[in-house]
Amino acid sequence: MPALIFDCDGVLADTERDGHLPAFNATFAHFGVPLEWDVPTYAEKVKIGGGKERMRSVLTPAFVAAAGLPSEEPAQSTMLADWHREKTTRYTRLIDSGAVPARPGVARLVREAHDAGWKLAVASTSAQPSVEAVLRHAVGDEMAQMFRVFAGDVVPRKKPSPDIYQLAVRELAVAEDDAVVVEDSGIGLRAARAAGLRTIVTISGFTAGDDFSGASLVVDSLGSDSTPTHVIDDPLGVFDGDRVDLHTLDRVLTHPTHP
Repeated sequence: MPALIFDCDGVLADTERDGHLPAFNATFAHFGVPLEWDVPTYAEKVKIGGGKERMRSVLTPAFVAAAGLPSEEPAQSTMLADWHREKTTRYTRLIDSGAVPARPGVARLVREAHDAGWKLAVASTSAQPSVEAVLRHAVGDEMAQMFRVFAGDVVPRKKPSPDIYQLAVRELAVAEDDAVVVEDSGIGLRAARAAGLRTIVTISGFTAGDDFSGASLVVDSLGSDSTPTHVIDDPLGVFDGDRVDLHTLDRVLTHPTHP
């Protein structure tokens, strides 16, 4: 039985600009941290896998001293855990409010794969409550129950390390040659490819300029009745319609892992 494994942010919904960014900034304000990321700054931060890791990146000696923050471990780790908990709560509220729409074609492709007997999973470096909120929003409560969710700190190394995808394949009990990943970023693609997995990329708001070498297919979305898929790169010649569907996934699996 094959498996379809989704990344979360940027794939299920384009969450970075309208979800994570305002949640990070509201969290900084809540804790009195003199920091507010603008869009260009956050476009660089999304290249770092994991929310705590993005927050930790600001803790330079100069910033820590100027902001009066703890300079030693484990005080910094405790502080970051508090920040991240607050940020996750704020982000989840935003998602549950419906502020960030699901991306075109996600619910449709999930239903097609489920009805054909595919295993379904999400593999993300975001916190598990955040991932579960986006998943419910994107595919509905009933279909979300059909997913295995691998998220947050379940592995020691975040993307672009392959750890999260290796865990997913192992726990799903599928062969690497029987899994297709849907990613949106260069670091996510590298993680999936390092795990030996075929990968379809649906670019998102912050990732259009990433390097997608090695992807089986690169598109602007999975496609819906009102939003047909536009192909950006199809090195294997697997796309032949107006949306990414089960036929596309089957064709991806028939080709070698490395385009």
